[in-house]
Amino acid sequence: MQDAWKFNSAGQIVFGNGAVQRIPALISRFGARQVAIITDPGVERAGLLGKVEAVLRAAGCTPQVYAQAMPEPDMASVLACCAQLRSAGPDLLIALGGGSSIDLTKIVALLLSHGGHPSDYYGENKVPGKIMPIIAIPTTAGTGSEVSPVAIVTDDKTQMKAGISDNQLRPAVALLDPELTLGLPPYITACTGMDALTQAIEAYYGKDYRYVGAGGDPIYQGSNPMTDMLAERAIGLIAENLPVAVHQGRNLEARSNMMLGNILSALAFSNSGVSWVHAVAYPVAERAPRPHGEVVGLLLPYGMEYNAVAAPDRFARIGELLGESREAAREARIQGGIDRIFRLLGVLGLPSRLSQIGIRGDQIDAIVDSSMTIERLNRLNPRTPVREDLVRLLERAL
Repeated sequence: MQDAWKFNSAGQIVFGNGAVQRIPALISRFGARQVAIITDPGVERAGLLGKVEAVLRAAGCTPQVYAQAMPEPDMASVLACCAQLRSAGPDLLIALGGGSSIDLTKIVALLLSHGGHPSDYYGENKVPGKIMPIIAIPTTAGTGSEVSPVAIVTDDKTQMKAGISDNQLRPAVALLDPELTLGLPPYITACTGMDALTQAIEAYYGKDYRYVGAGGDPIYQGSNPMTDMLAERAIGLIAENLPVAVHQGRNLEARSNMMLGNILSALAFSNSGVSWVHAVAYPVAERAPRPHGEVVGLLLPYGMEYNAVAAPDRFARIGELLGESREAAREARIQGGIDRIFRLLGVLGLPSRLSQIGIRGDQIDAIVDSSMTIERLNRLNPRTPVREDLVRLLERAL
């Protein structure tokens, strides 16, 4: 039983329309001499890279640019980016884009600072010290990587996703400018928004930090009063604003509220953790390569259904945050919250059945077996995962 909780974040959070104009002042604060930007081709095509470069050049800074980040970085892309930037000798990195670009930047900063191979740092608390400063500028409202301590890479030998988890990986600055998300396509808005909502809900119903039972100094420590407060606010903001952001992409108020909901969700889950929904999402995605937010969003109502019995008051509160009346009976609020997630998926045009993304019934056993091995997430689940129960649950989700 743990007798204390802690809270970690990025070094600083800067939020607001036009916040990218503050980048030169941030660079000066770190005394950086050579800056590099890591981003992806889509961000470059959308003109967002040019916008950031213009701000830097106006301040007399000419950055090195790596614009070949790929969705969910693999080992080859990490090593290629690291090799290209090493010759430039940057002392500050700007991550511009979604979670993949930010994760890539974290791993590159780690290797440029401490050397070695990414596999040297797999697991928790393997980073030997501080890494070079990162200014993380998300262009989606979804992954929360701009404040999280985790970076994911696809291992070249196992072809499976591997995580590096250490509080040293949290960016020095998370700079959130809602104007950068105005051109985000509806589908990407929907997927990243469901990612943020799922993270907030799992952070809220996750096991209390006192009863997680993990030894040492785990990155994900279970829910606590701070993460509860942040997750509650995030759930309400995202549930109300995500449909508007998807269907009215130029609505700056909805975009701003989504970005705020995302950062609150990220601050919650990057301390509390996520659990079964994310544990099963990884083996599902290996068999059906779909965007992470789409997969966790699909699985979310089923995870809620499975876990509600172990935390009924929490799930009743989630129902309220999603729009259910406080006057309704507890069971009605619980079921109403689950039903609202199903309806939200429909409004967003996202799948709610595993068969819709190509999962077959004969794959369920292997998916469940693989998910059961992810102890760092399953230990946070309020209800102990039982193989037979999960097989039946996923069979219903086909």
